Amino acid sequence: MAVEIDSPPVSVTAAAEARRNQLIGYGLAALGAVLFSSKAISAKLIFEHGIDVETLMALRMLLSLPIYLLIGAISVRERIATGRGLPSAGLLWKACLIGLVGYWLSSYLDFWGLQTISAQFERLILFTYPVFVVIFGALFFGNRFEKRAFLAFGVAYFGLAIIFLETTARLGSGIIFGAALVFAAAMSFAFYQLVAKTLIGAIGPRLFTCVAMTSASVTTLAFFAATRPLSNLMVDGTVFLHALYLAIGATVAPSFLMTAALNRISAQSNATIGIISPVITLLFAVSFLGEPIGWTDIVGTLLVIGGIGWFTLGGKKA
Repeated sequence: MAVEIDSPPVSVTAAAEARRNQLIGYGLAALGAVLFSSKAISAKLIFEHGIDVETLMALRMLLSLPIYLLIGAISVRERIATGRGLPSAGLLWKACLIGLVGYWLSSYLDFWGLQTISAQFERLILFTYPVFVVIFGALFFGNRFEKRAFLAFGVAYFGLAIIFLETTARLGSGIIFGAALVFAAAMSFAFYQLVAKTLIGAIGPRLFTCVAMTSASVTTLAFFAATRPLSNLMVDGTVFLHALYLAIGATVAPSFLMTAALNRISAQSNATIGIISPVITLLFAVSFLGEPIGWTDIVGTLLVIGGIGWFTLGGKKA
């Protein structure tokens, strides 16, 4: 007599698989946030060896470019194999141009500013880019400006003001220029977010990232060649290892981890996990750079995270 073995209902199996994908998504998002938070730390460690911004960016892009080219080539082959075809030349040129804004200009301003302000303060300023997304969206893209943004952004910028005033009193007015540069980086990244959305949908997130990063890499290397001697790239082993981590661990890896996470969890969940980024940067800065931390830093950080986090999460659907 045959013994029948009951199998779990399809709905139970599907629910378990969905839960597994969700947990993987949370893990990918968290790892991406941690790695991205280490970017400023790596840059600071490289600056300690007397490396300038142009050389740092050239090393970063030179080491990461082959990976983007390889992944881009794989994406192109997959599109052809599945009969989807390639994006139009117009779309690719637009991706190249927006890559210059989102990855070259924004990074250049950010690293330039990092030379004069702390990694903690830099991360908090960049974290306020949703402010500029809202402002630019309302001014140039016809988006609606939500009233609650006034309260959320007011709280966040009050927190930044607390840190800014304390840091200025301690280090002098020299940090104003650095802070202004990072604010400009946040603005350029916000503009990139607004313009890139349609292109990502048309080209695909993986291929778009590769095209945009390749464009930014070529521009970075050309700018370096025009302004610095090629001998600057002959760095010692310590700097090379820091640059290698900056290129792969803090640039390539988090860019694809975030994309993979969004394939498994909602934008709201991804944004929730991303809020840990300033906290991780603060912990890294204290642990690896020896940056001081006081009550003003803690209070200011909590206000920035609270204001931006409340606005970001309150406006997204799961």
